Amino acid sequence: MESVNYPELISRVENSILDGGEILRSEAEALAETPDEHLMRLAAAADRVRIKFKGDSFDSCSLINARSGRCGEDCAFCAQSGHYPGGSPVYGLVSVDEILSAARSAREAGASRFCTVTSGGALSPTEFDRLLDALSRVSREVDISLDASVGFLDRERAQALRAAGVTRYNHNLETSADYYTRICTTHRFEQRVQTVRTVMEAGLSACCGGIIGMGETPFQRLDLAFTLKQLGVDCVPINILNPRPGTPLENAVPLQPLRIVKTIALFRLILPQATIKIAGGREVNLGDYQGLALRAGANGMIVGGYLTTGGRPVDQDVRMVEQAGFRMEMPCREQSRRKGN
Repeated sequence: MESVNYPELISRVENSILDGGEILRSEAEALAETPDEHLMRLAAAADRVRIKFKGDSFDSCSLINARSGRCGEDCAFCAQSGHYPGGSPVYGLVSVDEILSAARSAREAGASRFCTVTSGGALSPTEFDRLLDALSRVSREVDISLDASVGFLDRERAQALRAAGVTRYNHNLETSADYYTRICTTHRFEQRVQTVRTVMEAGLSACCGGIIGMGETPFQRLDLAFTLKQLGVDCVPINILNPRPGTPLENAVPLQPLRIVKTIALFRLILPQATIKIAGGREVNLGDYQGLALRAGANGMIVGGYLTTGGRPVDQDVRMVEQAGFRMEMPCREQSRRKGN
């Protein structure tokens, strides 16, 4: 096997991207095998690409689990699936006031975006109308940018969410097309892709990423990244599996922090203009390496906890982000006011 000159390859790929070019699949595959001795070079190259295309702006998003448990899908990582004896909370769609209160708390904590997430299949017409009411009130009353993640969508519902004030919709592909049936059998990978396309056709920003550490290969992670590039998504959350008791992946071997950092760097090189967020599982899997991940191409985070697991205090994350040299993004109305001045 021909040896790879990693410093030369990293420099060549970096310069090509900075000059407006793209990383080749063959180059990404070679860099996926970057040894630890050259990993900091790779991280620095990804960081320079991030600075070129995204600057020092940092995207922070807070979630509410607005309907939990009893999901009919069999996603192997998910504690909310009704197929497994998980310990996640089970409740129906929360009230309008609860969603509004959570949005206000997110804004007060410093988040620039707020995402309402529901488990299971499509919301009933009554539930969807209640959600639209809640989101419309958040849009009017809270200075925070609105995201939503409520499962598969048709164009009509996507347009209704946009009219209610939602600007970004989250629908993760989770993993590569060829590994997907190892993770979920109750729907097809192509259905997820179609939902992302529907969202974008309705004029919403697509937040679409996946979970690493589910037994996939490094090359399958690249497959996911290149699929996201082909779709043209704007925001890419990278979740790291935090195994949940009772799920098929409860005994999965955790990824080592440096493997995660390498993945983040490669995603940045493949998706230079996307917002790349480190999301669920970052505290458990990255630990003290979170700051390094932020300087390896990431420019966003989920803050304040996740759907079935807690996070750490938001003020700690804000301090880490600022120490890493980023500037926390402001919600849309605050940006408009400042530009007006």
